[in-house]
Amino acid sequence: MRGFIPNSESTNSTGIGPTEDDVSLIWLKNSSDTEASVKILEDNASASGIALGQIYYGPSLAINYNEPTGDPRTPDIIVTPNVGVTYSGSTAKLAEHGGFGHDDTNVILLLSLPSFQPKTVRAEVGTVQVAPTILQALGINPSALKAVRVEGTGVLPGVQLK
Repeated sequence: MRGFIPNSESTNSTGIGPTEDDVSLIWLKNSSDTEASVKILEDNASASGIALGQIYYGPSLAINYNEPTGDPRTPDIIVTPNVGVTYSGSTAKLAEHGGFGHDDTNVILLLSLPSFQPKTVRAEVGTVQVAPTILQALGINPSALKAVRVEGTGVLPGVQLK
C-alpha cells in the first residue's frame, strides 16, 4: 500500500503509514484507490499477519461517518483488529481504551432525577444524544445546537424530563 498512503504522523523511517492504535485509520492519497488498498489488506491478513478483525470502507464506512471524498476528516478505510490485538509500534503499551470493540461501543448510561421512576430502557441510542438531552433537561431547546439541527439528533428515548 506504500504508493497509496500519503506522508502522515507515522513514526516509521519512511514517514508514511496509517494512524494506528486500537484501530487503524487509513487516509489514501486518492480515494479511488480504496478497493485496491482493501485487496492488499485482505491478501495480507492472517493470524500471524495484520490480524484483521473487520475492514470498513465504502458503504460500511458511510453508516457512521461522512463520505471520505467529501470530508477530509473521514479516513478512506478503517481496520479493526481481532479481539486482543492493538496496532502499536510501542513495546511499553499494556492496554488500550476506546475503539470499535463491543465493550467500547456499548455504554451504560445512568440518569438520575428525584422525579424519575426506576426503569430500564432498551433502545438503540448514541452518545451524541446526551448533549441534546441535557439541554432539554435544562429547559433549553436542543435545536440550539447546530449539530442537532444539521444531523437531526434526538434526545434519549424514554426520558421524561417534565
